[in-house]
Amino acid sequence: MTTSDFLAVGATFAGLAMALSPVLQIRRMLRTRSSNDLSLLYLSLLDVGFIMWVAYGLSIGNWVVVATNTASLTFMTVTIVVALRYRRGSARRATAALAAEADAKGPKADGTTLVDAQVSEARTG
Repeated sequence: MTTSDFLAVGATFAGLAMALSPVLQIRRMLRTRSSNDLSLLYLSLLDVGFIMWVAYGLSIGNWVVVATNTASLTFMTVTIVVALRYRRGSARRATAALAAEADAKGPKADGTTLVDAQVSEARTG
């Protein structure tokens, strides 16, 4: 086995390990049920980079580059989907918590609830 062959095998394993690394973030989001500390813009830019690497690999006929970056693109896209799911879920949970808090306190003197006031404030910015 030549040095170049050895490096090619090492690069393939490194590429696959990098492709699988988002699984750790997905696992954390599933455990905490939150994605608020995750940058979706960062993940999206990585996805664009993976698309470019796949296109480059296809153009030069290098199937190792295509395969590892396709795997990376797949796992990163799944990470984004899970993150978006928990972002939407977080908003629903926050609204439900506000509603429960408002129910516990009862209506204000003008007949509105705490939730009405906070929703109105959120809409106006």
